[in-house]
Amino acid sequence: MIKLKSLIYRNTKLFFKDKTMFLVSLITPLILLVLYSTFLGNTYRNSLMEFIPDDIDISQKVCDGFVAGQLFSSILSVSCVTVAFCSNMLMVQDKANNTIKDLIITPVKPSILSLGYYIASFLSTMLIALIATLICFVYIATSGWLISSTELVLLFFDILLLVLFGTALSSIINFFLNTEGQMSAVGTIVSSSYGFICGAYMPISQFSIGLQRVISFFPGIYGTSLVRSHALGGVMRQLENEGIPTEVVNEIKRFVDFNIYFFDIQVGNTYKFFIMIMSVIFLIGVYILMNYLHSKKNRLKK
Repeated sequence: MIKLKSLIYRNTKLFFKDKTMFLVSLITPLILLVLYSTFLGNTYRNSLMEFIPDDIDISQKVCDGFVAGQLFSSILSVSCVTVAFCSNMLMVQDKANNTIKDLIITPVKPSILSLGYYIASFLSTMLIALIATLICFVYIATSGWLISSTELVLLFFDILLLVLFGTALSSIINFFLNTEGQMSAVGTIVSSSYGFICGAYMPISQFSIGLQRVISFFPGIYGTSLVRSHALGGVMRQLENEGIPTEVVNEIKRFVDFNIYFFDIQVGNTYKFFIMIMSVIFLIGVYILMNYLHSKKNRLKK
């Protein structure tokens, strides 16, 4: 346990000591917030108004709350995963500069070494995600706060699951990387593509039916849908209170991936939680197995 704590402390300290990497990880969600609110705010607002009947007026608070909730869910569902790749790059850097050889010859088990990387990456990512979440909450409060206390607690749990998922996914992918060039290439690919795959940049409902069915096998979309349903739950209730028919509200929910479907079956929040939790357990299991087989292979070589 002492060795594990030392590794976690060492890895976490090195991440925050690299001011460039830390600032990039921290500023990325803030940049996304500014860009989203500037360029996508009106798009989200107009998409909502297209569903509202002409004879019904909704309050500005509901409209602003709808935009803020979508911005929040899009930014956090992406950042929790992409930031994990940044914070987990220390694993690759240690291999690139041969520091890993010094760590291997120490009396530390490979399993402890890999666990140290994972926990340190999780802690670093979680801290940045929480800071980004609090900043987004300030933005939502100034726009139109309609989130209940229960949904607020669930949002933090959503973020926890997404960070665990992102850390496990990045650990598996980074396991195969050995150079900083590979690291940069993978980081670029993940940053540019994950937002589309998880439905953050564009709702899955806007994709073709075939693509929707393919993407429905990817756990990330259920994490995005969880954040979106808890961030927009109060908005949907307020829309009904202001006279919007339930059928119209359900259409809005489907449009923004508040409600999400596996083929033609609607996936409830309980099942979304189950999918995310099982995905995290599966990915961590794969990561542990990969490290075990790698250490066993190295022992056989000796």
